[in-house]
Amino acid sequence: MGRGKVELKRIENKISRQVTFAKRRNGLLKKAYELSLLCDAEVALIIFSGRGRLFEFSSSSCMYKTLERYRSCNYNPQEAKAPQDSEINYQEYLKLKTRVEFLQTTQRNILGEDLGPLSMKELEQLENQIEISLKHIRSRKNQVLLDQLFDLKNKEQELQDLNKDLRKKCQLQETSGDNALHISWEEGGHSGASGNAMEPYQGFLPHPENDSSLQIGYHQQAYMDQLNNEDMAAHHPGNEHG
Repeated sequence: MGRGKVELKRIENKISRQVTFAKRRNGLLKKAYELSLLCDAEVALIIFSGRGRLFEFSSSSCMYKTLERYRSCNYNPQEAKAPQDSEINYQEYLKLKTRVEFLQTTQRNILGEDLGPLSMKELEQLENQIEISLKHIRSRKNQVLLDQLFDLKNKEQELQDLNKDLRKKCQLQETSGDNALHISWEEGGHSGASGNAMEPYQGFLPHPENDSSLQIGYHQQAYMDQLNNEDMAAHHPGNEHG
């Protein structure tokens, strides 16, 4: 049985569309290569995907030469003769554009997008690339964590040293306060003892004749002695006559 007729219309399913594009693109590139090889024809094929990715084939050494030949056949001779600088710029533009589109596609593939057209070999290469990237990321992450841990340990040591210095200062202040208090007590005790020792000495310094209080005591004692003598004479009158 032959194949059924395939209706040519846009494929709505995204994955099916990508798979069909990859298959037909490869087939088209293969046919262009076979045509140039079998028939000795100069073939140039340019394909842009739905996302703007460029695919090209040129049987000559440079795609730009085939494009210039195409321009010379379809434009006026004056327009076909572009300056050499413009040719170089256009060639660089094509290279840069191809490079940008390749990087964009690679970035999407790394993010897990547009994986349908990739072959098994390309998927393995992408997996290896992601694993290598993960190793670098983890290594850098571990290094950052070690650096942070080292900084924290340094800060901890600085705080411990500062705490030790503060404790030493507090101990010195407490010791100075105790010594000052002890000295003040000793000075107070000596001064008190000196005062008590001087009082009796100072009490004997004045002469009774000069101190009125002492003179009063002295006269009182003499008066009492006189009374005692008179009383004794009254009780022994015979002794007085003999």
